[in-house]
Amino acid sequence: MLLFLNIAQLLLYIGGLGLAGQGLLYVLAGQGRHTNLFYQLIGMVNKPWTLLARLISPKQIVDSQVPFVAFCIVGILYIAVTLAKIEHCLTIGIEACQ
Repeated sequence: MLLFLNIAQLLLYIGGLGLAGQGLLYVLAGQGRHTNLFYQLIGMVNKPWTLLARLISPKQIVDSQVPFVAFCIVGILYIAVTLAKIEHCLTIGIEACQ
């Protein structure tokens, strides 16, 4: 169980950092962001999260806002997994979680 929680937490952490990096490049690159190689690479890493956000968000959400929705989803899931990991570690004992 602990291995599953660690893997889920790692995947969510990578997704959150990728979405944050893409957001930072969105601001820094300006209008030329779609031709920026790094922006496109981070966009490929974030594709699963943005597709998930597009599926569960209403149609009123504009496509340019979907990465922000994905970041919020990843953040909420990360907090949930972290709380589940803490609860699991308290149940089995702190020594067993190391």
